[in-house]
Amino acid sequence: MQDFIVIGGGMAGTSAAARLAHLGSVTLLEMEDALGYHSSGRSAALFEENYGHGPTVTLNRASAAYLRENGYLSPRGLMLVGAKDDADGFARDVDELGMATLELDEARAMVPILNPETVGFAAISGAAEDIDTDRMLQDFAKALRTAGGQTVTKAPVTAITRISGGWQVAAGSEIYEARQLVNAAGAWADQVAALAGIAAIGLQPKRRSMARLPAPGGYDVSGWPMLLGVGETWYAKPDAGKLLVSPADTDPMDPHDAYADDMVLAEGLARYEEMVTEPVTRVESNFAGLRSFVADGTLVLGPDPEQPDFIWCAAQGGYGIMTAPAASQLIADLAAGRAPALDAAAVAALSPARLR
Repeated sequence: MQDFIVIGGGMAGTSAAARLAHLGSVTLLEMEDALGYHSSGRSAALFEENYGHGPTVTLNRASAAYLRENGYLSPRGLMLVGAKDDADGFARDVDELGMATLELDEARAMVPILNPETVGFAAISGAAEDIDTDRMLQDFAKALRTAGGQTVTKAPVTAITRISGGWQVAAGSEIYEARQLVNAAGAWADQVAALAGIAAIGLQPKRRSMARLPAPGGYDVSGWPMLLGVGETWYAKPDAGKLLVSPADTDPMDPHDAYADDMVLAEGLARYEEMVTEPVTRVESNFAGLRSFVADGTLVLGPDPEQPDFIWCAAQGGYGIMTAPAASQLIADLAAGRAPALDAAAVAALSPARLR
């Protein structure tokens, strides 16, 4: 019998497994061919400490040193762009994100395609940074291996049984047993809980779509900040010489291998086009991921109140990559029965007990 089985090989599950491997034996189960196949591999990958609310911001700030010390961050910047008739919405976002306002000439010097006929307001956060998501995921996977843990891919979980002293999990063609079970199954986390006879947390996956465009107007976009529409109605981010544009959609979905909806994508591209001078003439590719939320929009981290050896690591929403260092450390602290590095109020706000 292992000490821990972690279900789900996205960033949340892989980072949790790496931390837990220092406490005992760990098996990480992933249903796809590779780690990070779903939402973790389809992220905008931006670190902004003030993005989110309450406990999410606490996790962001607690993760910052780890991300920086391991070289996962690089400069990007975040520019908020507001229409001329949306002064109130612009002011709200500036205040929430702690941004500095810009003169429109300054904003256009940074991003020459901003449309002076439609853009009325702009603000900047220089603190926003790119995250090297792939290297971070692979480093956690390596840390797990180095500590003696094992990763099993192509292992969809089909049954979970309560046994004396722990759990038995049927995955792929194999049976695994462990004293503690960590549910990091992303959009499928409530389904995993149901297999284990654990009450659901009310998880709702929501689609987020993305289009990859050629660099607009032939510009070198590598030094541009990420652009964000007021109210997060769209965003655009430089990526490998191209531009990723998202409608920032949040359509409820059942768990599945997500794909972009053409109409939703077209509407989002239209909102982006309103703010720029270069029309969208070609979409090179598109994709989508599922961001999963509970009712209060906050991550769910920690032992289930009814079954403490069933540990939740779920509801990351759009914050899973940047919160992973602190979230995984919290999972390990709670599993070990030691005092968490986070303050007690944050731990309680993240606990699944708040949802019962």
